[in-house]
Amino acid sequence: MSGDTPHILLVDDDARLSQLAGRYLAEQGFRVTRAASAGEAREKLGFMDFDLMVLDVMMPGETGLELTADLRGERAAAMPILLLTARDTPEDIVAGFEAGADDYLGKPFDPRVLAARIRAMLRRAAPPAIPAGPVQLGQALFDPARGELISQSARVRLTGSELALLTAFAARPHEVLSREALAGVLGLDDVNERAIDVQVTRLRRKIEPDPREPRFLLTVRGKGYALKPGA
Repeated sequence: MSGDTPHILLVDDDARLSQLAGRYLAEQGFRVTRAASAGEAREKLGFMDFDLMVLDVMMPGETGLELTADLRGERAAAMPILLLTARDTPEDIVAGFEAGADDYLGKPFDPRVLAARIRAMLRRAAPPAIPAGPVQLGQALFDPARGELISQSARVRLTGSELALLTAFAARPHEVLSREALAGVLGLDDVNERAIDVQVTRLRRKIEPDPREPRFLLTVRGKGYALKPGA
């Protein structure tokens, strides 16, 4: 965390909403930096450190979805991202998760809910108090204590949600975790099965030799998912 006060990047082209939300978050003890576009957000990310980004989906020019997907390949890969969207159909929500978002909040929203979501996401992004031991996944090794996934001597970038899921699985190897349990790990209020499945699919791309034929993160039909470590 960047200092004792969590630093939030709030990106929204609606100046009134941004000002009101930013003021409320500041009153709640967060340090808030605002940006009105994806381009301005990129500029601030270039010379400032942030603990979390709140990002509007529908903005002129580069959208929040496009910015999210692009950032996941850069140094901000692990920074939690909360999407704000007036379009909150299951398809829109899934699109956000597929782009790499960690959570979403529909507009209009209660600022108290926004603050609560941010706190929950920051808790998930923090290192676990009692980490499980290293877990071997074929040629990859996951060390929960360091929050690192190493594959073929290279560090694999994990998003906040991917790290939270993999840590939860590693702490309970061979045990089936239901979608309800995984929703709790991700801090989601609603158990959106498709959204959970998308997050698991993203994680499989990081740990499986062939994500289409998973060897380690297995689907247990009608129950959930289980991690089976091995060489």
